[in-house]
Amino acid sequence: MAKSSTILVKLVSTADTGYFYVAKRNPRQLTEKLEFRKYDPRVRKHVIFKESKIK
Repeated sequence: MAKSSTILVKLVSTADTGYFYVAKRNPRQLTEKLEFRKYDPRVRKHVIFKESKIK
């Protein structure tokens, strides 16, 4: 059986709160890094979340 091509990535808040989301990404189809504007409950605002590796 073939392995799944999607990988898990961590979306870290740019507000330096340490809050993060986990998302799936297919590196074959989407080659650039993910960047979303999502809600950070620690600062109670929408901020930009950037992709980083899960350690």
